[in-house]
Amino acid sequence: MNAVLIAVIIMVGLSLARVHVVLSLIVGAVVGGLLAGLPLTDTLTAFQDGIKNGAQIALSYAVLGAFAMAIAHSGAPKMFANSITARLGNMNASTSTKWLLFAAIFAMAIASQNVVPIHIAFIPLIVPPLLLVFNHLKVDRRAIACIITFGLVNTYMFIPYGFGDIFLNQIILKNVSENGVDVSGVSIVSVMAIPALGMLLGLLVAVLFSYRKPRIYQDVALNHSQNTDKPAPKVSSYRALIALVAIIGAFVMHRYTDSLLIGSLTGFAIFMASGVVKWSEADNVFNDGIKMMAMIGFIMITAQGFAEVMKATGEIAPLVDGAMQLFSGNKAIAALVMLIIGLVVTLGIGSSFSTVPIIASIYVPLCMAMGFSVPATIALVATAGVLGDAGSPASDSTLGPTMGLGMDSQHDHIKDTVIPTFLHFNLPLIVFGWIAAMVL
Repeated sequence: MNAVLIAVIIMVGLSLARVHVVLSLIVGAVVGGLLAGLPLTDTLTAFQDGIKNGAQIALSYAVLGAFAMAIAHSGAPKMFANSITARLGNMNASTSTKWLLFAAIFAMAIASQNVVPIHIAFIPLIVPPLLLVFNHLKVDRRAIACIITFGLVNTYMFIPYGFGDIFLNQIILKNVSENGVDVSGVSIVSVMAIPALGMLLGLLVAVLFSYRKPRIYQDVALNHSQNTDKPAPKVSSYRALIALVAIIGAFVMHRYTDSLLIGSLTGFAIFMASGVVKWSEADNVFNDGIKMMAMIGFIMITAQGFAEVMKATGEIAPLVDGAMQLFSGNKAIAALVMLIIGLVVTLGIGSSFSTVPIIASIYVPLCMAMGFSVPATIALVATAGVLGDAGSPASDSTLGPTMGLGMDSQHDHIKDTVIPTFLHFNLPLIVFGWIAAMVL
């Protein structure tokens, strides 16, 4: 059997068996290299070369995490949450109040990826204070989980700024280009519009139909066992204003330099210069931000090493040839199978950012051999990478909503977050990703 195929099966199998993803990637890479006849030293050398390719992305991710933690430290998200809680608390339980609440959470989830790139850091600050409001309105929290997960995933796969810049430009286009495809002149936003529309339809089904009926929850004390002992962020108009200035400064520098790293550092520097993040606190804030993103960064680096070993085996071409014979030139079946494989791989790894380097090394040559256009190839690779992120038990996109909604122990991670997001997002993504591959 093909060494690349065995390596991917081992990696996914170990991940699904709850072996740590980093260890699963390393074991899969080594086994794949040895089965292909590479000496252990050559396998490790290829792995290390791949790690170098992922270092820049991981560093950008880590610094962005530090900037996100500085925003949280400023108290601006907490101030916003308090304002929403106060306004909703003074309203009567009504349909309009519920939809206003949905709109606010929807906007915050989207902004957390691009406008105010704090990722899941906003959830423990904003969602727990709103749980009593949810209970009063009899809101089905599964709808809230779908709204948050949509904002966390759909935004980075469609809008090329913040985390979207990392995913679309630094990962998707970079990996497709490194596999021999000219991506110049391709509008990544236009390419991803069709898969993004699929997720939007899934969200509408979840909110308007699946979880529209009232659901009763008990007003119980919050479970703070997941919280740290750190004091709550200070709240003031000045600190909120500085946060706004830092966000604008980071955005401008990112656009000017085309570097998310420089943009994030600029924002962090504004926080320090203004005194919102004191010099004595800077190390702790920066380290906390890096810790928040460190695991994803390590996985992304390791995935690049795995992909490099797969290329070094020389067995990607035979795998592509075998797949072409299996599909008999049928592009429709090939696209569907590639999307389903992407779903399985991402479910195992838990990170779409880390999945792309692995599948791109196989999918890009296969797509080119079967006659897919460049936009269709990009759509397939990106959608296959995103698939599973919304439905993986190990994904930040599902762990984050559960962290906030389950603070009172009335929201189950698997039944109330993973399964609803899997059904309403992954299934539409398969359909609309396949449509994109066929029409682009």
